[in-house]
Amino acid sequence: MLMAAGPAFGGAVWRPLDGASPNQDKIQTLYTITFVMGLVILVIVEALIIYCIFKFRAKRRGGPEPVAVHGNAPLEIGWTVGAIVLVATVAVVTFLFLPGILDPPRTGPGGLQADAGVAYAQVGQPPPPGDRALHIHVNGQQYIWRFDYVGEKPLDEGRPVYAYTNMVVPINTTVTLKIYASDVIHSWWVPRLGGKADAVPGHTNETWFKISKPGVYRGQCAELCGDNHADMLNFVTAVPVDQYKLWVAKQRRDILAAQAALAAARKAHAIPGTN
Repeated sequence: MLMAAGPAFGGAVWRPLDGASPNQDKIQTLYTITFVMGLVILVIVEALIIYCIFKFRAKRRGGPEPVAVHGNAPLEIGWTVGAIVLVATVAVVTFLFLPGILDPPRTGPGGLQADAGVAYAQVGQPPPPGDRALHIHVNGQQYIWRFDYVGEKPLDEGRPVYAYTNMVVPINTTVTLKIYASDVIHSWWVPRLGGKADAVPGHTNETWFKISKPGVYRGQCAELCGDNHADMLNFVTAVPVDQYKLWVAKQRRDILAAQAALAAARKAHAIPGTN
């Protein structure tokens, strides 16, 4: 998956893409550590195999006989203990990095603030944060992503601001996502903003990201979901806080205008005598 992601998203083929969010930075660092450890073990094992092939090959008549390995207690105990130590080391390193991958940090200076002046994401809360986080619900549908900004003030009848395909977020703000689907299984993945999160009907997955600089980050549904799976793209556009507020206001106006136009069209085409 990671090797295939490189050419597709313009990055290296041996590791995840450079992170634009702290959780992706931790994922990349953890992957690099385990990759280097695995590479060292691979080189040692392959070098030992090559050495044995040439040292004890059958054509070398009169050469030394290989030492019996079966029943060699010190050797068998040694490689068993070595494997245990290796696995334990990987486990310890992984658990050291997990909090930085799973737990959302506080919204930084210059990020979107709550009405009361409190940062949207707070430390000391179970991940993802509570009501002061900038919450966005991500709904996977064949074949498009819908984003409901439940952290914003609701429209009439409690309906939040929403958008399709392009998620606009403010910089320096911790954004928490609740991810689900309305038809089949999809998978939310923006490689530079963290790991994958499946969108499953009847189940909600959660993740987060925090972008420090303006930019556009491309993603794609990572679960085969039907004929047009390849066209199910998504983009996260990070903008300064002031631009984000302007976008929210414009989005709200456009939604209300579209609702009013739809109501007028229905009324104009209504059959007389019906509601």
